[in-house]
Amino acid sequence: QVQLEESGGGLVQPGGSLRLSCAASRIIFSTYRMGWYRQAPGKQREMVAVITISGSTNYGDSVKGRFTISRDKDKNTMYLQMNSLNSDDTAVYYCRAIRFNSEYWGQGTQVTVSS
Repeated sequence: QVQLEESGGGLVQPGGSLRLSCAASRIIFSTYRMGWYRQAPGKQREMVAVITISGSTNYGDSVKGRFTISRDKDKNTMYLQMNSLNSDDTAVYYCRAIRFNSEYWGQGTQVTVSS
């Protein structure tokens, strides 16, 4: 069974940084389009960042210049480096893997930005 497991969330002060990780079992990350998504209370889930099979990246407008998505093929792990965090970044962050008609989601990790 495919599993995606996020980690690295937590409580951080405004202006701080966090790095999220998404580790996968039973799939090879580099053969999937991967992405980070988030959902804040009362809001729809939104795309944060995606990385294609070729390594191209795309970011949501609210995180451009602050967040960086990357992957380590050897570790089969995807990362989201988040800098200059603010309260609007508070949400549950999910990783997603998609290829053709296969789609997988992690269980999510909570990120809370608060002083």
